[in-house]
Amino acid sequence: MSRLTVNDQPVKFDMNPDTPLLWALRDAANLTGTKYGCGNGDCGACMVIVDGEALRSCLITLAEAEGRFVTTIEGLARDRSHPVQQAMVAEQAIQCGFCTPGIVMAGAALIAKNANPSEAEIREAIPNLCRCGVYPRLVRAIQRAGRVERRVETISAAPAPGISAEDAAREVPALRAAEGESED
Repeated sequence: MSRLTVNDQPVKFDMNPDTPLLWALRDAANLTGTKYGCGNGDCGACMVIVDGEALRSCLITLAEAEGRFVTTIEGLARDRSHPVQQAMVAEQAIQCGFCTPGIVMAGAALIAKNANPSEAEIREAIPNLCRCGVYPRLVRAIQRAGRVERRVETISAAPAPGISAEDAAREVPALRAAEGESED
């Protein structure tokens, strides 16, 4: 039985210790934000943070994760308030979204260590493959997240999960009126 901490919660996995962490997270813990892309560490879609380091979860086994602290995209910020999440939306650095969780996790690990990374440092720290080609916007997003982390800039919050951007942009009285409620 492998014991580790996932998203600040102690977890026991009754799985083969050679199971890749990716499959334990997705299949046993139902944390499906960590994506399976290639299975051999090339794409970065499965990136999670393990003890502060961005690691490809397809390459680390449960035995290697034993006793460690793992953060997945679900544990980073449920309300999408992490600077990297905010900056990715603000810079329109999300296209299809498949690679996004891995990119966000790699970016979050980088910003935690260096809130003022150069373009070269960003490109080195975020080896993720994005078939949509958002790389220029990705660099701008990570630089912007660094400015937010350093409190040089703020970004308006992205809408919470399940709320459309249009609904989030409405004022509360307008939303109540649209739902047929009185404003008194």
